[in-house]
Amino acid sequence: MRITHRGFTLIELLAVIGIIAVLIAILLPALHAARESARRVKCLSNLRQMVISANIYINNFKGYYPIAYYSVWDGTVSYSYCWDLTTIVRAGQPPEVVPGLLWEGKGITAIQQCPSFEGAANWAVDPYTGYNYNTSYIGHGEYENVVAPAKATAIRNPAHTAIFGDGQYAAGANKFMRAPFDSEGDDTFNGRWAGTQGYRHRNMTNVAFCDGHAESLRDRFTETDDYDGAANIAPGPGFLSPDNSMYGGN
Repeated sequence: MRITHRGFTLIELLAVIGIIAVLIAILLPALHAARESARRVKCLSNLRQMVISANIYINNFKGYYPIAYYSVWDGTVSYSYCWDLTTIVRAGQPPEVVPGLLWEGKGITAIQQCPSFEGAANWAVDPYTGYNYNTSYIGHGEYENVVAPAKATAIRNPAHTAIFGDGQYAAGANKFMRAPFDSEGDDTFNGRWAGTQGYRHRNMTNVAFCDGHAESLRDRFTETDDYDGAANIAPGPGFLSPDNSMYGGN
């Protein structure tokens, strides 16, 4: 007896392909959400480790946080010190990037990369990017009204004062977090709209606070006292609070 095998008809094949396409359409958003959730958790872990490093720095430097930035020349060599990464430039050689002040010149700099950020770095030579440091109230810096960084004892409400977060503005990342309104440390600064946070974790932004905890926040604010500042804020980024309260202000 001859046995014949019946193959699939064209209609049956099309039906199977259609079912697979529907299943993929259903599963893809769930897979994307799960992947972004994992990135958000990784980002929060990075930020917590940065606060731990800041506390170690405080213990090693008489209670002071690291300064946000400053630069020096030693002969023909320039050193651009920054809280996250330091750039060393020697005549006729490519820039050398090493762990910054927060890491006391050693450590794994890859922690400076937010897993959900794919834009340009604030400084072109930086190999990792995506985070910023509270410059208005904590880090200050060489060209700020107040140059010296804050002492930990000066932070009135550590659990409510942001120290690190997802830095982002229209042109990419900005490693210097700015409060939306004038503060004693940078009351002549113009460009607060560039020191905003990126809400890139499914419309949330990750923030680490001085007490050591990190969390994801949804509230986004765009008011600032910069000239035309609000108009310069790109769709998506924003400030953490409608005033300076979450940055160290009253």
